Amino acid sequence: MRILLVAPATHPARRRRRGLFPPLSLLTVAGLTPAHHQVELVDEAVEPVPFERDVELVGITTSTACAHRAYYIADRFRERGVTVVLGGIHASALPEEAAEHADAVVVGEAEGLWEQVLEDYQAGRLQRIYRHQQFPRLDSVRTRRELIRARDYVVPHTVQTTRGCPYDCAFCSVTAFFGATYRKRPVEAVVEEVRRLAGRLVVFVDDNLLGDSSYARQLLQALKSVGKRWLTQASLPSLRDDRLVSLAAEAGCRGIFVGFESLSRLNLQRMRKAFNVVERYRETIERLHRFRIGVVGSFVFGFDEDDESVFERTLRFVQEVKIDLPTFSILTPFPGTRLHEQMEAEGRITDRNWSHYTGNRVVFRPLRMSAEALQQGFRWALRKAYSLPSIWQRIAGLHSRVGLYTVMNLIYRRGVRDHLAAARG
Repeated sequence: MRILLVAPATHPARRRRRGLFPPLSLLTVAGLTPAHHQVELVDEAVEPVPFERDVELVGITTSTACAHRAYYIADRFRERGVTVVLGGIHASALPEEAAEHADAVVVGEAEGLWEQVLEDYQAGRLQRIYRHQQFPRLDSVRTRRELIRARDYVVPHTVQTTRGCPYDCAFCSVTAFFGATYRKRPVEAVVEEVRRLAGRLVVFVDDNLLGDSSYARQLLQALKSVGKRWLTQASLPSLRDDRLVSLAAEAGCRGIFVGFESLSRLNLQRMRKAFNVVERYRETIERLHRFRIGVVGSFVFGFDEDDESVFERTLRFVQEVKIDLPTFSILTPFPGTRLHEQMEAEGRITDRNWSHYTGNRVVFRPLRMSAEALQQGFRWALRKAYSLPSIWQRIAGLHSRVGLYTVMNLIYRRGVRDHLAAARG
């Protein structure tokens, strides 16, 4: 059977010569596909969708921001009589909506379901919606990296070692998708996968790589012998452990994405993220810097305690503590999250165009400022943080990290400039 897997782009008209990361989820789906099938993978971020390709089945992954594009692609193929299967985080949150554009919808992770979809399709008994009875084990994850061109991506080598998160933040869709679970791949399988990768830089795309300290120590100890540099994401409680942070540095860690989210304790409590202790942010950043690990710090604007002073206060903090790469976003009530349920019940969602659910657009009614003030404040913070003087102020004196984070800041600055230009247009 000829199968096409598609990763839609949020803005296909802005397709660049290089994407940031390859679509690891679809590479994993390809790895689940029996060898007697012919599989092709298309990432619309780097190449156009071949709508006229002679295929029998198309699998499309959907995030919320690209849901409308995914539906458009699905509808185009179905007009030709091609069978379409939709999956991914948005289709899992709203399977009935997705089913209007597909012959079948996979809810949740692909393992155990994708294989059943293929069997059912060939037997002529395709179901409308596929769901897990229990969450799959991660003992035999396989990716088909040969289906993409590494040169198409800024960071072509991505690996996932765990799924899920020990926490359940109200605005995050991780737990809604993966369940209240934290599952780990065998350490030896991860290390062997990393060892085989070309190049020195790897990104672990886990939502919380250090979420289980015992597993993390085993993994980090094993990675020490591999000789790679890597970036990942971790929660603040894990980063209070000097020994764990030291071991991460020894294992090759050069940067950690940290969800600080807010400087307000009340905001954090309301979002079920009270384990973030604002008073300890500074010491955590200093600890990471002491071990020469860069900080990619995430902050969200638009929480219920935020007023128009939040932008300047957050930017001042970012510059003072020298966060290597700050990221700002607007609070977004993604389907499937507690935040979406709450705002829906309060009648505060003002925009249901999924293509606006990018974290760059206001789609709800804030409490302590206008929607316009939130939108403009977000853009002001981006513009200020990614001015050349601000970048230099943050990364000056980084020593071993300066080269990597200069490049990362300049790449992010280009994205900021594109966003601001599009907003003006």
